[in-house]
Amino acid sequence: MKIIERLIEQFQHHTNPDIAQQQKAYMRNQFEFFGLKSTLRKEIQKPFLSAKALPPKSELEAIVYQLWQQPQRECQYAAQEFANKYVKHIAVKDIELYEHMVTHKSWWDTVDFIANNLMGHYFKLHPELRQVYIDKWLISDNIWLQRCAILFQLKYKDDLDTVLLAYIINSLLGSKEFFINKAIGWILREYSRTNPSWVIEFVAKTNLSPLSHKEALRLIPK
Repeated sequence: MKIIERLIEQFQHHTNPDIAQQQKAYMRNQFEFFGLKSTLRKEIQKPFLSAKALPPKSELEAIVYQLWQQPQRECQYAAQEFANKYVKHIAVKDIELYEHMVTHKSWWDTVDFIANNLMGHYFKLHPELRQVYIDKWLISDNIWLQRCAILFQLKYKDDLDTVLLAYIINSLLGSKEFFINKAIGWILREYSRTNPSWVIEFVAKTNLSPLSHKEALRLIPK
């Protein structure tokens, strides 16, 4: 697609090998980079993501898949921000696209954006599908889908479903995965800004990992 070709050309034009090497090392050498710092990348993307330039929603899936196939990590960042431009027009089938993004080239930097922004909006628009997908992700062997189950309510504040959150966390207790236990602590810490008493009570009665326990209570005065 020409919009993608033009975007990648702009990324390539601003390539910085020294920064790229640093970024690659930070991501444990899992991905290639053009070497664009976040501010520059967003500046380059801006005209492509403007309302005037955005293609029809029907082209989103093709855009995301094409960008996700690129070796440079900046392309995945651009893909998820393209997807975020259409969150007011989320369709039922879009969860399949989000799952693909989470389960391919998986790492916290993309997974957390997808969980908090895309899946978070999706389940507000389609709450009837929450339990179906949460249960599917919890029993999967994919730690990134499980992390999404934990984190999709991160920005919900008063709308956070504590019964559902407790169910998710209890389903994952005993996990040895750093990214699972860190996410549990993160969601509890964030919710403590809204409802500290619930978090204190939940932590007191739940056998959390030391990491989750520490992170959950980080904002609560001792």
